[in-house]
This record gives sequence, structure tokens and C-alpha cells, in this order.
Amino acid sequence: MHTHNLQDGDLVTFSAYTALGVGINLATYGVPFFGASHIAIVGTYDRKKVLFESTTLNDVPCLIQGERVSGVQATDFDDRTRNYRGKVFHHPLSVPLTRVEKQRLNRFLLSHIGKDYDAIGAFRSGGIAWSWIESKLRRADLTSLFCSEYCAAAHKKLNRLETKNVSRWSPNAFIRRQRRDKIVARKIRVH
Repeated sequence: MHTHNLQDGDLVTFSAYTALGVGINLATYGVPFFGASHIAIVGTYDRKKVLFESTTLNDVPCLIQGERVSGVQATDFDDRTRNYRGKVFHHPLSVPLTRVEKQRLNRFLLSHIGKDYDAIGAFRSGGIAWSWIESKLRRADLTSLFCSEYCAAAHKKLNRLETKNVSRWSPNAFIRRQRRDKIVARKIRVH
């Protein structure tokens, strides 16, 4: 996929061909090898469209931090997807961001670079009943982030997601909500 098709605020989902990817899909009511086991959001860095994500499973160096990291990072789309074992889908925004929204999004995304990955939060977001209960017991905490929490927080900042707790969203629940609310258009397989 050429990165010129990516726009700020678009979502990119990954469906891994691994036991972990299958487990995440099953735990979050996704279809293995088709649903979302990971999610990233598109932003701009150094005048290029890049993927902003929070993960522990990436061998590509962060463009901003200059090394391979665990947690919140920015990566080149082609470098990130070139050797990915699984499917990758692009979910374009139904209504593109305005110039002001793009600036707000990129400030938000950059402000979280380097934060730790939130493995416990990711676990808590699994399953519909569990994530709902957890969202009532715990407030959103952005001191560390898991993938869909980071993307949900970004979309909430842009008023593209109504939620009281961004920490409750698994990748599958988040992308289903964004499709249902027509925030993102139909997904396109890009890898």
C-alpha cells in the first residue's frame, strides 16, 4: 500500500497468524485471521504519514526514539507491514479531519511517544462483560497505554468517539463501534 492513501486519523488493524493473535481475537469476539488483534492510528511525523501504536511486538525502530522500543511508538507503514505475519486492514475515516483536527491529533499522538505498554489494561479490555465491569471500577489511565486505548483516546480527543472510559476498548470492540457509528468506512485489506 502506498502511504499516500493513508490520512491522519485513519485506523489500521492487524490480524496476526500467531497463537497470541488468535487468542486476542477469541477473547474480544473477533474472528481469528480476520478480526483485529492489534490496532494503530495514522498521524504525521516529519511530513510523512506514519503509524502511531502501542505494542511490545515490533522489530522496527521507532522513527522518533530511534530504536526498537516497547510501548508507544511511531513507525513507517511499509517497514512495519513488510514482514508482518498476518493480514493488515486500512479503515479510512468517513469524514477526513480538518487542518485544526490534524494538528490536535498529531500533538496528542506525539505527547504520548515513549509511554510504557499497558499489558494489564489490555487484558482488562477483553470480553464485553469484563471490559464493561472494569470501566465502572477503574477510571481511564493514560500513564501507560495499550493499542486500542491509545487509538480510542485519540478519537475521543477529536470528538470521533463518545465514551466515558477509553481504557475499556479492545481492538475489536473499538473498530466495531467506529464502523457502527460510521466514523470509519469499510475496511480495505492492504497486506
